[in-house]
Amino acid sequence: MTNEGWFAGLDPGDQAAGAAAIRSGRADQPADWPALAVEAGFADDASEYYDRLHAAAITAAEEAARERSRAPDQQLVHAVRSMDDCSRLANELAERVTEWAGSYFADTGAGLDSVRDLAARDPDDAVEARIISVARRVDDLLTERDELRVYLENETPTVAPNLAALAGPVLAARLIALAGSLETLAKKPSGTVQVLGAEDALFAHLEGRASAPKHGVIFTHPAVRETAPEQRGSAARALAGKLSIAARIDHYSGDYRPELESDLDDRIERIRGRSTE
Repeated sequence: MTNEGWFAGLDPGDQAAGAAAIRSGRADQPADWPALAVEAGFADDASEYYDRLHAAAITAAEEAARERSRAPDQQLVHAVRSMDDCSRLANELAERVTEWAGSYFADTGAGLDSVRDLAARDPDDAVEARIISVARRVDDLLTERDELRVYLENETPTVAPNLAALAGPVLAARLIALAGSLETLAKKPSGTVQVLGAEDALFAHLEGRASAPKHGVIFTHPAVRETAPEQRGSAARALAGKLSIAARIDHYSGDYRPELESDLDDRIERIRGRSTE
């Protein structure tokens, strides 16, 4: 930023250049920016300056939003949500198609394996063709779900190495998705990380209709799931604390800290030891 103003030397009609000036410029103190813009020839008067400032600011905001939506952590968010949608839709369609097939094929079973058996059949008439076609759509959704999981397992460690190492790639991506971004997750206290995914239970507790939840999606982590019920709250707190630290390291520095895993293992071992004393 110079004392000539934000848009000195820029073509008044070049919104991209104006947006770049807004995103990269800074000033140590306020100034009469409209007057400086008029002196620099960027605008004829203050009213025109504000019109062009508005247009450039909108362009700058759109560019920033596009860049943010393409960030690596946002790809994890989309992937884990898509994986969940594929699983949900596959299960819903599987119920429908097995019910339909059960009225037509005597050997129809239940569950996703039966749907995949249906998908492998060759139809003999129009009804079978439709049943088998739906079954194949379910099979496609299941295949996509599995491929999205592989993508998460490969990509999450590059985006959040410490979080992926502690939580596992899929759970790490799910925590990022629940928070909205890695940055947001990194800024959350460990108590909030502990109950991510248990919002309904938390609101019920706040309304006096239920006890406070001890954990959210981190229950799927072996450190919590495989700990005795009376110690799971402590295990969840210990895990959430380490996950919070991991998210902050991943966001602010990105370097891998293997000692977090050994520290967590030691803490969980001590917690589990309480139930045997």
